[in-house]
Amino acid sequence: MIPTFLGISVLTFLLIQMAPGSPVYTRLAGIDGLGVGDHDSAAIIEQTMALYGLDKPIHVQYWEWLKRLVFLDFGDSFKDHRPVLTRIGEALPVTLQLNLISIFLAYLIAIPLGVFSATHPRTWTDSSITLLLFILYSLPSFWVAMLLIFYFSGGDYFNWFPAHGISSLGARDMTLWQWTIDRAWHFVLPVICLTYASFAALSRYMRSGMIEVIKQDYIRMARAYGFSERVVIFRYALRNSLIPIITLIGTLLPALIGGSVIIEQIFTVPGMGRLMFEAILGRDYPMVMGGVVISAFLTLIGLLISDILYAFVDPRIQHR
Repeated sequence: MIPTFLGISVLTFLLIQMAPGSPVYTRLAGIDGLGVGDHDSAAIIEQTMALYGLDKPIHVQYWEWLKRLVFLDFGDSFKDHRPVLTRIGEALPVTLQLNLISIFLAYLIAIPLGVFSATHPRTWTDSSITLLLFILYSLPSFWVAMLLIFYFSGGDYFNWFPAHGISSLGARDMTLWQWTIDRAWHFVLPVICLTYASFAALSRYMRSGMIEVIKQDYIRMARAYGFSERVVIFRYALRNSLIPIITLIGTLLPALIGGSVIIEQIFTVPGMGRLMFEAILGRDYPMVMGGVVISAFLTLIGLLISDILYAFVDPRIQHR
């Protein structure tokens, strides 16, 4: 995990340094509007680069950033000079709430749907489910989000769910139960946008994995012993067919975080996706690197969890 993390950080650091634009010139452009001359502009550039540490070679900047990272010091944001870790601490819980709910719902729907399709192959029901899931998977999330807002958020049809934010006014004065209901009410549309494509893809993986497993000899043996089809499927076949979709846990979490950039922008959700989007536009290098560190950490933790779960679903793997 450590070499992978270092590789991600190095590549990201180089990419943002080579990207066009600079926080120095962004700040200078705002000051020039007040009529600052060329001589003053050059002085401001030097002062700003020294303030941000951008006057040093790239490898020196990276080494200093890496030394601070050991002590969980991500630096201060160029935008408002607040600690990056503080801003991430405000945004990350919101994104994790959205994504963990989405992952839970995706697996909750995908597993039984995939099992049903695998146990009823080449029927009209299986074909209908497959067609519907391929349609869902092909729908762009931003388009679905706009449709949901139009139809269910105070347009010409229904006004059932809020179209922006994560809490109602006065949420701080609510009880815990009222706050939970209010948060869930605001999360309905964003969670739908983050979930439908995930469970569509996972159910197809589940179906193909289950079909492969039920063709194995030990499944035929279990049926020959006279076990009911329910016992054969849920006791013997299901466990081994979970291996392919457990592998996807390591990639599903970072994929949802990446997808939440669009969804959080559309629904005005103050999460990591929106924070990273604004940081990239503003060339806020410490904020970008802090977000990449968190995303890389979550990705590697997801891969580690999927490796650990193998031991619980695959009896051939022994605990050592």
